[in-house]
Amino acid sequence: MSRLSTYFKETRAELKHVAWPTRRQAIMYTIVVIVISIITSVYLGAFDFLFTTVLKLVI
Repeated sequence: MSRLSTYFKETRAELKHVAWPTRRQAIMYTIVVIVISIITSVYLGAFDFLFTTVLKLVI
């Protein structure tokens, strides 16, 4: 049991050293991730549509 309490004490001490982002930074990073995800999905969807259409024409 003492190993578990030591683990939690050390974890808490390490979390005090973390440079947490501000609320504004967290919101901005979230928006960036969402935008990049949308762009990537549109890009991949377009190529999927293109390749599917070409494959249907060939077959």
